[in-house]
Amino acid sequence: MTTPTLDHPTFKLVKEAFPGKKFRATEFRGQSTLIVEPGDLHEVMAFLKSDPRADYCFLSDVSGIDYLNYPAEMPARFAVHYNLVCFGRDDRFFVKTFVNPSLPTDGIVPDPALVVDSVCDLWPGAEWMEREVFDMFGVRFRNHPDLRRILLWEEYPAHPLRKDYPLRGRGERDEYKVVDRTTG
Repeated sequence: MTTPTLDHPTFKLVKEAFPGKKFRATEFRGQSTLIVEPGDLHEVMAFLKSDPRADYCFLSDVSGIDYLNYPAEMPARFAVHYNLVCFGRDDRFFVKTFVNPSLPTDGIVPDPALVVDSVCDLWPGAEWMEREVFDMFGVRFRNHPDLRRILLWEEYPAHPLRKDYPLRGRGERDEYKVVDRTTG
């Protein structure tokens, strides 16, 4: 087994561009991930897109992760994960930021700690992906142009991809009548 090395050239670029910032980095199976503090996320993402040495012109995906009961120690319960692509180098790079809830995670009351900056101004295609993370995990995106639920109705009382959400729901389906082809 080989020991992974953190030799992706983007790590060095970011470290040079932001000497006073705190970063962590991981590499797993050839995939490099930069871990950024939530307050530094937008600035670092803007650099990764605009600096010609980085040139991550495409945001492939934004996803949420709930690390509740994860077997390893994690910096926080929730993470927002960005998948960036540089077509010129055929290079993929990941950026992750962690946020920890400050309220009980029932999802009913918006948690002021579960907020990160939107990257919609950098990659307009992030709009729907950020809305999905908000809808499913309850992480809100500051300065998002239209942050509202995208998969569930606005009054839905929770965020169903959180690991503490019951697999069978909380009775939401019981409140709706069944509509079939014979119903007029």
